[in-house]
Amino acid sequence: MDGVRRACGRVLVPVLAGVTAISLVQGAPAAVAEPEPLPRQPVATGYGGAVASLDPYASHAGLEVLRRGGNAIDAAVATSAALGVTRPYDGSIGGGGFMVIYSAKTGKVATIDGREAAPAAVKPDVFIDPATGQAIPFAERRVSGLSIGVPGVVSTWQRALSRHGRMPLHNVLKPATDLARDGFVVDAEYQRRTEQNLDILRDFTSSRDTFLVDGQAPREGTVFRNKELARTYEILADGGASAFYTGEIAEAIAGTVTNPPKVPSTTRNVRSGQMTVDDLKNYRALDKAPTKVDYRGAEVYGMAPPSSGGMTVGEYLNIVEGFDLKSMPRARALHHMIEASALAFGDRNAYIGDDRFVNVPVTGILSQGFADERRRLIGPSPAAKPVPAGDPWPYNGGGTPRQGVNAYSDGSTTHLTTADKWGNVVAYTFTLEQISGSGIAVPGYGFLLNNELTDFSTNPNDPANAPAGGKRPRSSMTPTVVLKDGKPLLATGSPGSAVIITSVMQVLANHLDFGMSLPEAIAAPRLSQQNAATTTAEAEMINSPEGRELASLGHQFSTSSTLGNMTGVAFLPDGRLQAAAEPVRLGGGSAVVLRPAE
Repeated sequence: MDGVRRACGRVLVPVLAGVTAISLVQGAPAAVAEPEPLPRQPVATGYGGAVASLDPYASHAGLEVLRRGGNAIDAAVATSAALGVTRPYDGSIGGGGFMVIYSAKTGKVATIDGREAAPAAVKPDVFIDPATGQAIPFAERRVSGLSIGVPGVVSTWQRALSRHGRMPLHNVLKPATDLARDGFVVDAEYQRRTEQNLDILRDFTSSRDTFLVDGQAPREGTVFRNKELARTYEILADGGASAFYTGEIAEAIAGTVTNPPKVPSTTRNVRSGQMTVDDLKNYRALDKAPTKVDYRGAEVYGMAPPSSGGMTVGEYLNIVEGFDLKSMPRARALHHMIEASALAFGDRNAYIGDDRFVNVPVTGILSQGFADERRRLIGPSPAAKPVPAGDPWPYNGGGTPRQGVNAYSDGSTTHLTTADKWGNVVAYTFTLEQISGSGIAVPGYGFLLNNELTDFSTNPNDPANAPAGGKRPRSSMTPTVVLKDGKPLLATGSPGSAVIITSVMQVLANHLDFGMSLPEAIAAPRLSQQNAATTTAEAEMINSPEGRELASLGHQFSTSSTLGNMTGVAFLPDGRLQAAAEPVRLGGGSAVVLRPAE
């Protein structure tokens, strides 16, 4: 049976001229001829609801759920399920993430921790090669069963819908199920991401059969179908989240981790992991209290540990609030922002981990007194980096200072933002970690598994982020909701590993300090300082007058073609919603509203 599933897992056909696109409208046929590309727009303004994501098919899936009476939570789940079809290398049911929800009914912000968890058998030295006593090289850690954490996306969906949604899971999964079965038109970004991982995908029978066409990446302009994933979504629609964490899917996941389906000819050393069906059965997405800081009269809410996003952004904002950024010359403001970011990352690396395993000084790091102390270290010239961590414990009731292990990685993630006519809003970031995660698909089920456990330190003695059974690795995901006078002002987030944090920092400053609209704040050139000797920046930033002035102050830059891939929704003073995504970065994103403004 599995062989039959793999054989029908993907279908590729050319797009025919003049055909009608797939309709997601209730009562319409599931598919008419072959699908056409959906229009991609980075900004949409109007009423009734809004969705912003990295892909137009996904945004329209969320919009259709809003059209059928769903709320922002229902739309977020529908959008994320569709992203698992059209952006399967960034985030899917094989991964995990964090959701931040503003409830118009309660007037409060809730968060859900759906981060992947280490299997119970994992030990602190899991990434130490017993033959050498040294850390296993990253590429080998990544493409292995060792790197795969218990996925949390499906549990997050169920928890969000049961507490905050209006629709059952089977209703919100329908657009994505139809999309997986009937197909979508491959764009340049889908082809590029497949090509980036061809060597890995070819080494596993399941990945090759599900995602490749005759061993090659699907070509831009052709139609791709994933009938395996459509069937998996149908199983979830019938059985709910428990159908993922028990039964045939759980057995297939555990079997893939412990016995990766390598092609016979591969020379790749693929290490087995230790996941069991009990690890899946025992997994739960967790309700968490959000982080919160007040900034320029707004309340900024984010994710608590094991996410480092809410705390790092919060500390950064507390530091820079002591500077009048708006009245400064732009380069001088950027100097203060760079230095504050380095200080916040120094504390992030030392103190933040899974707070069920590590004593994390959340109150201390987010206290204004600690921020004031850190701000005094910022002078007119750049500090030597990396800067040491501070001591937040006096602001947290006591504890011992520590230094962390600086760790940077280039990951890929996906973010979406939704809002509805009732005033609910969701910021949801989820991921596989690297582009295509571990590169290992679950045979017969149409999705890749994550490599999230590589977000743990390889150092078994890392005080904050060493591996452990059941522990969730530190994350940079930073879904963020901002309120003004208790009502939503904006919500935003980004993919990009630790660049997520610095991207959110800058979008918030651009909007709250410099008065940019959300689309302008997203489009502006970015930089990223993660407590490293150099600040990574986009070429447009480096070559700007501000970039040259920063260099004259002593800032050193390294170039990145792109930093982050933001989406967001702003609540405008006149009652309109404005969905925004990247206009250019990585091919641009997709923003839609239910009723466009005239």
